[in-house]
Amino acid sequence: MRGDTPRDLVDSLTDGIKGLDVRVVENPDSTIAKRAHYAPPWADVSIIGIAGSSGSGKSTLSQAIVKKLNLPWVVILSIDSFYKSLDAESSRKAFMNEYDFDSPEALDFDVLVDRLQDLKAGKRAEIPVYSFEKHSRLDRTTAIYSPHVLILEGIFALYDPRVLELLDMKIFCEADADTCLSRRILRDVKDRGRDVDGIIKQWFNYVKPNFEKFVDPQRKVADIIVPRGVENHVAMTMVTQFIQQKLLEKSKRHRAALTRLESQARHQPLSNKVVQLEQTAQLQGMNTLIHDIDTSKEDFIFYFNRFTTLLIEKAMDNIPFASTTITTPLNREYAGLRPRGQVSAVVVLRGGAALEAGLKRVLPDCKTGRVLIQSNMRTGEPELHYLALPKDIDQHEAVLLLDAQMSSGGSALMAVQVLVDHGVKMDRIVLATYSAGRLGLHRLTTVFPEVTVVVGNVIQDVEERWVEKRYFRC
Repeated sequence: MRGDTPRDLVDSLTDGIKGLDVRVVENPDSTIAKRAHYAPPWADVSIIGIAGSSGSGKSTLSQAIVKKLNLPWVVILSIDSFYKSLDAESSRKAFMNEYDFDSPEALDFDVLVDRLQDLKAGKRAEIPVYSFEKHSRLDRTTAIYSPHVLILEGIFALYDPRVLELLDMKIFCEADADTCLSRRILRDVKDRGRDVDGIIKQWFNYVKPNFEKFVDPQRKVADIIVPRGVENHVAMTMVTQFIQQKLLEKSKRHRAALTRLESQARHQPLSNKVVQLEQTAQLQGMNTLIHDIDTSKEDFIFYFNRFTTLLIEKAMDNIPFASTTITTPLNREYAGLRPRGQVSAVVVLRGGAALEAGLKRVLPDCKTGRVLIQSNMRTGEPELHYLALPKDIDQHEAVLLLDAQMSSGGSALMAVQVLVDHGVKMDRIVLATYSAGRLGLHRLTTVFPEVTVVVGNVIQDVEERWVEKRYFRC
């Protein structure tokens, strides 16, 4: 191992961590002079590369790191997913155990680098699915989005110079050759449908020679060489300390970025993209009943649903419509309007679910997605826990983003960023919320000035999320 102590190595590797970027950039839209750049916590994901001989314990070490960290944002990516598709002759050789899968030529490093770059930029990455039984890529892919830490494991994880530039930590696993062979036999028989004779044939014809030629030299670029795999507790501690420190630094930067957005927006007027419901006597009467502690649960739900129906109707006023001519039952032509394209909705759980009754009244057949963002109880930082969006959401003409309340704006920023990362244009997003603090509105419209916000009530100070608690308790 390199470095005097685990802490020395962690400190040296952490030097040069990229800060979370918040800056003002020019916007080409002449009506929107500037926007602040916001980077979510998963931008610049920390990538840990783990290489070593086949059967050296890379996968076991990766799984042990994930288990020890016990965090939902640590993802393992096997380099085996990036094997090239085989032509007919190569496929024939593969089924006869005569194709060299242990050469770097068998891997599609161009696709691997492209996907790692997407993840580094905070984008969604589509990962190929490779079938070892069929020796070919399948038609489907697996999506990876928003990991804070990615563990790239495989025999050539430290081979390509372009991959090395993207890695934050480089680990090489070593084990006795006999141990590696026995592990490979067990794995390939159980998981890949191979026979023992074919496995041994591949080992001596391809695995062992390629290890000496291509795999073993990767130890020279490793930050840590780990003998004995998961039994090496010093190495495990070193790796987990490094990752934990990286995550802590990112969390601090993200919270500092939100604070800077607050100071930038404190003395600015609200954006003209913020649309508040007209405070009519009827609306104020409904608000009175909704806020009254003595209002029965039946009346609370009735009037809140009625209020949210008005809110969704107002949100629909801010989506694009197109002219159309229809024929009435009296056989007359009527020049009217209809939505220019499909309108979908994304509910920010749990509070946004309280707006679904209003949504169903206005758009009964609306495609609906879900996103769960919760604030860390210790740091107050918003965290993405769950995501389910319509597959074609980037093709929709408008997307309604629903949340019951927006106070500081941290969750709303993250929710909009998720939509943007999935191809939704900013000017097609309409956020509808029952109440919002001025701070949250400033933050959101400073970072995403093309997003429309339809709000029922604008409040001055940060307010506890009481609406969802009362709504769902009813």
